[in-house]
Amino acid sequence: MADKEVKFTEDEMKQINDLQQGYLGVQNAFGQVNVNRLRLEQQLQALDTTETNLKSSFVEIQQKEREFVDGINKKYGDGNLDLTTGVFTSKPTEETPDKTL
Repeated sequence: MADKEVKFTEDEMKQINDLQQGYLGVQNAFGQVNVNRLRLEQQLQALDTTETNLKSSFVEIQQKEREFVDGINKKYGDGNLDLTTGVFTSKPTEETPDKTL
């Protein structure tokens, strides 16, 4: 038996074309999802880097604060600073009573 050629109808060809377009649309959507995921991962990495840098800055500021407070305590002794006026008030030193009898 010889091979017989059959021509698809316009409706059948349209259905095939619609299926192909559907697959292409899904493939493009998958690609876009992956591109979006990559961008989000890059943003997360940038946030992680920023967070790490901020933590480091926080530790540095704490160290500077400790050094400043140590210097102020050596210079003025213990006391309180009014941040609005800039006035430092020393803590009164307790005098030990003379116990010689």
